[in-house]
Amino acid sequence: MADRTHVVVTDRPAPGVRAAGPARLAPMMGPALVAAIAYVDPGNVATNLTAGATSGYRLVWVVVAASAVAILVQYQAAKLGVATGRSLPELCRDRFPRWGRRVLWLQAELVVLATDLAEFVGAAIGLRLLFGMPVAVSAVVTAVVSLLLLALRRRGRTRWFESATAAALLLIGAGIMYDLLTAGHQSAGGFAAGLVPRLDGAGSVVLAMGIVGATVMPHAVYLHSALSKPGARAKADPRTVRRALKLDCGIALSAAATVNVSMIALGAGLGALTAGVWTGDLFDAHTVLAERVSGFAALAFAVALLSSGFASSGVGTLAGDVVMGGFLGRRVPVYLRRLVTMAPAVALLTAGTSLTTLLVASQVVLSFGVPVALFLLIHFCRDRALMGPLVNARGTTAAAAVAASIVAAVGLALPVLLLA
Repeated sequence: MADRTHVVVTDRPAPGVRAAGPARLAPMMGPALVAAIAYVDPGNVATNLTAGATSGYRLVWVVVAASAVAILVQYQAAKLGVATGRSLPELCRDRFPRWGRRVLWLQAELVVLATDLAEFVGAAIGLRLLFGMPVAVSAVVTAVVSLLLLALRRRGRTRWFESATAAALLLIGAGIMYDLLTAGHQSAGGFAAGLVPRLDGAGSVVLAMGIVGATVMPHAVYLHSALSKPGARAKADPRTVRRALKLDCGIALSAAATVNVSMIALGAGLGALTAGVWTGDLFDAHTVLAERVSGFAALAFAVALLSSGFASSGVGTLAGDVVMGGFLGRRVPVYLRRLVTMAPAVALLTAGTSLTTLLVASQVVLSFGVPVALFLLIHFCRDRALMGPLVNARGTTAAAAVAASIVAAVGLALPVLLLA
């Protein structure tokens, strides 16, 4: 099979190209903002609020550690796209036999379906809280919004798409931060203690594993490698490219990490406000905010949840397009694909299935996809012939392998503990 990959970043700057300052790095940044939305999707909201409500600040360190791993992982995905001009699924199609890439495609499609499930649940809850909208109608509205977001990128308006996702990230963060400040009942000492690694009982172990499983998202890895095409980076020297990618991933994913930590703190605050009566349910969180804080606090929560569901659904739709086009070399009309992927979520929602059950089920499926994406990423990024000057240093590969092994172990153990 012909190897169609190629290195597009040279060892030295092009003639006349100087080291880039902050202003010149800007055109090379943006894709990480899109990937960051996957880290604040409704599954994260539910998991982090539950962790805060039931364990206080005890699991803050898990969010911090998982976020650090996420930055490293997404940096690898971005480098892969820039160095080769191809996405992770496309490289798998180029380099693996037909049966292998079909197996990889199948597991990736299951990951996308599980992701869609969590995103539709979050959007459905947000629309119900804001407008009292029936579940079936909310699912259709979510699908339409996700297609509109995708249309921005398909029509060449990539910066508009990135701006829309950045605005959603801002809305989510602003809503959670406002509720955190107005709900109160925070403890600086408790938060500081939560930065020290410790677990307390099987319940906190399962929650910690759930946080890790919900943080390192396989579809975000596939998508980020596809979004990070050479573009303005092709004429830059490798050092500048690395700097731009590190800044992009560091800023975007640190923002997502801040939001996730704030969710745990908000959960702890609401738990203290209700003397332990509230244990993480999203509908009940809205009620508690409305009755005990203010109507605007409840509105901010609903808008944040709706923004999370809408934006992550759009990103999930794009990831699905990348997965099928990359692994199989085929594309189906995006509207048809969205109808197919939303069907299971709509069916389960309209059947009256417990929303908590749906979120847990989606995380179980996602946990199986995590190790596959991470080890594929490490396999390619350590290949000097493929990556050229952007190849991983040995230390980077070792750190990524250790992180991937831990995340893989957590992901594979999570279904066992949850279903036991």
